Amino acid sequence: MTKTFTPNDLIRFVYQETSDTENRIIERELLCDSELLDEYIELRLAVQGLDEFSMSPSQSSIDAVLSFSKSLPLPSVSK
Repeated sequence: MTKTFTPNDLIRFVYQETSDTENRIIERELLCDSELLDEYIELRLAVQGLDEFSMSPSQSSIDAVLSFSKSLPLPSVSK
């Protein structure tokens, strides 16, 4: 019986969030289903692109956010 995998299953597989049993099933399906393999490759390339793009905010951006958050009134807590 062939299981139909969702994009969410493949995302979990790419991020290594699947169980050993799921890994074996998905790996077997990737060998047999070219469309699933194409989706998997596309996801891997997207993740790779995101990893290469990663950047941190500038210190001035961090300071602006912190300054703004400090200027907001704190909500009161009533018991």
